[in-house]
Amino acid sequence: MVARNDSAMEVTNEEFEDIINNSHKLVVVDFFAEWCMPCLMIAPIIEELAEQMKEVKFVKINLDDNQELARRYNVKSIPCLLIFKDGEVVDRIVGAQPRENIEKKIEGWL
Repeated sequence: MVARNDSAMEVTNEEFEDIINNSHKLVVVDFFAEWCMPCLMIAPIIEELAEQMKEVKFVKINLDDNQELARRYNVKSIPCLLIFKDGEVVDRIVGAQPRENIEKKIEGWL
């Protein structure tokens, strides 16, 4: 699914690999499911941060469609935000958190 550059776009497994390995930006990956109420609650926060934080790449991974990725990165609860820097996970945020907490964690890696 292709989306605007300033929004969190949903990506496939192949697109994910390309983004985390070839992006010079900090990458925030939102593991979610359409049936997950906490995921739906933080979705607008992620969109706002994607529009605000131009130096960060935000992507979304649908857990139901990409279980292999979830296993590889040990995602056991959703929502789960993984923060990648230089292709490696440097931090994670599990559960629905207030915008301030999410923003502060991401800014700590810029």
